[in-house]
Amino acid sequence: MLHIEKIDDGLELFKALGSEVRLDIIKLLLKYKSMNMNELATELSITNGALTSHIKKLESCGIVTTSSESARHGNQKLCSLKLDKILIDIVDDVDNENVYNADIKVGHYTDYEVYPTCGLSSSESIIGEVDDTRYFAHPDRYNADILWFTKGYVEYVIPNFVPSMNKITGITISAELSSEAPGVNSNWPSDITFYLNGKRLGVWESPGDFGDTRGIFTPEWWFPNWNQYGLLKLLVINKYGTFIDGLKISEICIDDFRLDHSSILKFRMAVEEDSEHVGGLTIFGRTFGNYSQDIKVCISYAEE
Repeated sequence: MLHIEKIDDGLELFKALGSEVRLDIIKLLLKYKSMNMNELATELSITNGALTSHIKKLESCGIVTTSSESARHGNQKLCSLKLDKILIDIVDDVDNENVYNADIKVGHYTDYEVYPTCGLSSSESIIGEVDDTRYFAHPDRYNADILWFTKGYVEYVIPNFVPSMNKITGITISAELSSEAPGVNSNWPSDITFYLNGKRLGVWESPGDFGDTRGIFTPEWWFPNWNQYGLLKLLVINKYGTFIDGLKISEICIDDFRLDHSSILKFRMAVEEDSEHVGGLTIFGRTFGNYSQDIKVCISYAEE
């Protein structure tokens, strides 16, 4: 997902989408997942030279990604979509002029309670044994870049280095998430509940556990019938409520917490036993999935 926080920052993107040919390219890639340059040119009835110009424009905006593909007559460019969603903030929050950013590795949780199927892995190997919950306490968990469980929770302490005498006016958290099915299953809904400092923020329903194609950053050694990628979700808590990808999921707002520079921030992601869809949770770090990032946190603050 691409998040444009200021409308002026999206100018190049808007230009890229202002072409009927480029919109047709996006539609074709949505339909076929990936296509080489010859296939695209044939479908669009344009020359390869004209297509190259359009692909470069989409690639520069982060909409399309290309890779080399060995073909009978040499290398071909293989094109696929890089984004699943674009979020644009139309209205600036003028109160939040100062921001503190932090990245949290997937394995740096401070509390947990998980149930099989479950496990953790670094970019190089599985940590311990799959479905043995004891390894969630193993020291090597700090190297984990992916974790998964069927029900339960993991909780992270968000670093708070907001300057003294400032109050927190908003928190934004982004993470690549999916369900956790036996094997993989794109139609495997799971209700994932978010908490901050013990207060329930709301629920997002993950549609499935995705394994139809290998994740862009998922290591080559990773098992093909295991979790490959998730969806990049953006959780925002501000003075208006709590939102996922711009859609309000609850009326809980930042003022309900009365947070400042000295506050401890505990963020929990849970799959609760009494949920309608108990379909597990997978959290992807920067060396797994389709987005090269850890759990990203942005804290807005202002003088008290």
